[in-house]
Amino acid sequence: MVDIQDAVPMADQFEGIQKLPNPIPGVPNWRCVPGYQVYGSGQPTEEGFKAALTKLKESGATGPIIWINLRQESIVYVNGQPICARPPNKIGEYVELGNVTAEDIEKDEAEFVKILKAEAQANNGKITYMDVMRKEHEIEAKEIKSLSAVAKSLQSSFPGLVHKRIPVCNSGSPTEADFDTLTATLSGTKFAAPVVISCQAGLSRTTTGCVIACLFREFQVGSSFGKIVATVPGLNLDLLKMDKYKMDMEKDPLFRGEFSVIQELLPKLVDGEASKAQCDKIIDLCGPAKTGGTGIKQLRENIAESKLSYEIMDDAAQAFLKTKIQDNITKYFYLIVFTAYVREANKQLEDKDISEEDIRLPRSFADYIVDNSNFVTMINKGKGKLKWERDVPQDIFDKLDKMAKNDFQGNLSKIVQDILGAAHKVFRDMADVGDHKKRAKYRFSSKTLMGVIPEPFNSKIEKMIDDELITMDFYEILGEVQKLF
Repeated sequence: MVDIQDAVPMADQFEGIQKLPNPIPGVPNWRCVPGYQVYGSGQPTEEGFKAALTKLKESGATGPIIWINLRQESIVYVNGQPICARPPNKIGEYVELGNVTAEDIEKDEAEFVKILKAEAQANNGKITYMDVMRKEHEIEAKEIKSLSAVAKSLQSSFPGLVHKRIPVCNSGSPTEADFDTLTATLSGTKFAAPVVISCQAGLSRTTTGCVIACLFREFQVGSSFGKIVATVPGLNLDLLKMDKYKMDMEKDPLFRGEFSVIQELLPKLVDGEASKAQCDKIIDLCGPAKTGGTGIKQLRENIAESKLSYEIMDDAAQAFLKTKIQDNITKYFYLIVFTAYVREANKQLEDKDISEEDIRLPRSFADYIVDNSNFVTMINKGKGKLKWERDVPQDIFDKLDKMAKNDFQGNLSKIVQDILGAAHKVFRDMADVGDHKKRAKYRFSSKTLMGVIPEPFNSKIEKMIDDELITMDFYEILGEVQKLF
């Protein structure tokens, strides 16, 4: 966490934040998960809050409206516009603030309001803030109030509104306690009670929260609760039937979520394949139109897309993306485990005549994980079990290695020709968009060349790269090799 005294005010909304059609003004990326009263959005303006809640009421929502905010940052509203407290080095970037609690945020938020009001008082009523492009702005601050104050003021116009804060990391998995807090917030409400999940832009965190909320709603109206299913308004049975979900087997295994650690997990779960199918179905519905949803992020396929991007990046970018990929695999892993957990809970309640709002999970997800601590070990060891680099085909490498050992200098022209030919073959599946494929082929070629350069020349080239005298560029390496010989 950053000390709130050092935080920089940054505008939440920005040009290009809206990714979806038919927006509600002031509510970035508003959407409803098909078949569920579960909605997603970015951080709204004060008027946007009112517009979204009005839309829910006009659509027939009765009883409580639950709004769950997954932000880690403190948020103030200046003239009705949301501005968050950011670490100075994280302007315009996603920020992970660690083990932040809702109480931490609200305490800092109250202090942040005081800081901005003091600035306005000392500066003729004006404050400065940054936008996501790190550009500074100055505005007259006619009104400054906390997000908590905005939510409280809305309750007079929208009785029953519940505004809950559950600070969640952006790329990592929610903690077991986060899962429990979210499901506890929904407990005691009916399937038809609207649930809004929000973060800054309505992307990853919002999508993750929507998946968890939908899985809990399915728990409430599981197949054993025939009487409830028949009477729940707005329930689309076609979307809820587990046995109808079929993964598209034409997709690449990574896009199907067939990561090594997931394949290791499924046999350890009760009905592991069914749990993955149910989780994948909800992920599809919470994702974009291409998988049947109305959202933006596809939590499963985004991992595979990131993996493809990994291949074309430099070393520094790869290090960052590798961590993000492993974080997202961890999130996917725990979503499947959570699905198995609610399915087991559902079976324990079979044939019990329980009203919809009285259905409760028999034990916490945190306790479930304690009882299945092997899952924690499994994901910690297995999240990095990906084929991070494409290998040169073994027959080609053997041929290159033989030529290098026999007469590297004499065979250099042929070695280079075969390496470039292998790169073309290995990356033929990658689209020719921009310079991505070219960079990936050069990177692959550079590493392949380094793998066959004989000693002591290989060590000399490696030292030049370590000393930053040359880069891993294929032709730079080739030029130095020719000088050495």
